[in-house]
Amino acid sequence: MHFRSMKKSAGDLYMNEPIDTDKDGNVLTLMDIIEDGTNIEEDVDFSIHSKQLYRFLEQCLDERELEIIVNRYGLYGKKALTQKEMAQKLNISRSYVSRLEKKALEKLKKMYDATPF
Repeated sequence: MHFRSMKKSAGDLYMNEPIDTDKDGNVLTLMDIIEDGTNIEEDVDFSIHSKQLYRFLEQCLDERELEIIVNRYGLYGKKALTQKEMAQKLNISRSYVSRLEKKALEKLKKMYDATPF
């Protein structure tokens, strides 16, 4: 039974397991060979925080604040707009857009601060 269970995992390969050596005698791992210059940890962290941001947007902002944040920062694939463009779109003053944006960002910050990572 032991040999049968070992046979199932015989083909397993781990990212940091040594697979070869280079011409200088340094150990090469699979991670060294497939690495493309991006930091996987940063990508995963960014993805987690992005999903959390979109969840917070829906949870704590009212409709107008959500529209301002989404359009100001180009979320959900939209083009980012200036405060002046947002003011024209919503038919309100630029300073009111600024106040609503600030209020929405404070709400989001409060949600982030209250959420443990």
